Amino acid sequence: MSERIYTVEQHGPRIEAFLRKVIDLAGFDLDFEVATGENPHPEIEDPELVVRFSGPDVDLVLGNKGELLLALEYLTMEALRMPSDHHERLCFDANDYRMLRIAELRLSAATAAERVKRSNTPFRFSPMSSRERRIIHLALRNETEVRSESAGTGPFRQVVIYPAGMASLPEPPPRPFGERDRPRTGGPPPRRGGFGGGGGDRDRDRRGPGRGGPRRGPR
Repeated sequence: MSERIYTVEQHGPRIEAFLRKVIDLAGFDLDFEVATGENPHPEIEDPELVVRFSGPDVDLVLGNKGELLLALEYLTMEALRMPSDHHERLCFDANDYRMLRIAELRLSAATAAERVKRSNTPFRFSPMSSRERRIIHLALRNETEVRSESAGTGPFRQVVIYPAGMASLPEPPPRPFGERDRPRTGGPPPRRGGFGGGGGDRDRDRRGPGRGGPRRGPR
């Protein structure tokens, strides 16, 4: 990213005010800080802002493959009115979940590629965020026997791995957005994504002023 659009000084207070309200209303016992983004893997993701969560309820936030973490991320992007092509500039994390998720996705990509090579049959991942689709594509960029592309729209957009010489399959028909169809990462809450989150259909896929402080409410 050549130009920094989101900064702790300008956007940190807005993020903090929104998250404090959500945390209080939900009764979570969470702490958080807004910090300038770090880029240990700049080719995969290079966020300008990172929100890190901690506290007694952090395991709840990370449950079910970080579903709640990604939902909070998506809601915050909506509150900031971030356009979809800016979603990669904000990242939510807890207990280094993002790093672990990157490693998991790379392994999944390699395993799926080997399956496609053996079976000569396409493999379709569950829907995920543009950030996570980008990780899959980059993990397979040097493969010569398989290729990857994204298919679907909106929260149902997913990665499909094909044998290198096979034509793309027709797009599946749109599905109603129901309980059983929720994307596993990214996408609208309660549900992207995303280790989403969030993100549009395009694949590109200092410590902040104050912190959330412990939040405890009725259970």
